[in-house]
Amino acid sequence: MTRILVLYATDYGATRAMAEAVLEGAASVEGVVALLRSAEEVTAEDMISSDGIVFGSPVHMGSMDWRVKKAIDAVCSGLWMRDALVGKVGAVFVTGGGFGGAGGGVELTMLAMLANLAELGMLIVTLPKNAPGYQNGGLHWGPYMRTGDEAGNPAGVNPESLELARHHGANVARVAQRHAG
Repeated sequence: MTRILVLYATDYGATRAMAEAVLEGAASVEGVVALLRSAEEVTAEDMISSDGIVFGSPVHMGSMDWRVKKAIDAVCSGLWMRDALVGKVGAVFVTGGGFGGAGGGVELTMLAMLANLAELGMLIVTLPKNAPGYQNGGLHWGPYMRTGDEAGNPAGVNPESLELARHHGANVARVAQRHAG
C-alpha cells in the first residue's frame, strides 16, 4: 500500500479546500492511502511512514506560511539529520490572494518549499502541462489557486483549481507507487 501525506496551512479555508482536493486525487489511485494533516499537527512519524508528501501553503509576503515553515524546521530538521526522507517523493501547491495575476508570490512560495524538499533529499514531482486546467492554475512547479480579487480581497475557492489539484494528487500518488514498487 502506497501512502501519501498532504500537509497544509490555511487562513480562510481555500488552502484546506485545495489540500482536500489533492488528497481526493491521491486517494483515487488504486492501492493508495492518503492522509491529511495541518502543519500544526503533522508528526515525524506521519512523514516517515509516507511514500510521498505534498506540501501546501497560502502565500504570505511572497513566501510560505509560517506554520508550514515551522513544520519544516521543527519536524523535518531531525529527519534531515537522519536522512529519513531521502528518496521519498515530494510536491507542492499554493494559494495566493494578493496583487498580481496569480496572486503575488505563488511561484516564489513554490520554489521556497521545493528548495526544502530538495534539501531533504526528496524526489520532486512537478505538474505536467497536459494536466486538465493547467492553463488556468498551473505552473510547472505545481498547481495554484487565485483566492483574491483584483483589489486583494478574499474571493473564495475556484472549482477549476480544485480539479487541477485533484489531478496533481493523483499524479503524485502514481509516481510514488512506481517509485516505491
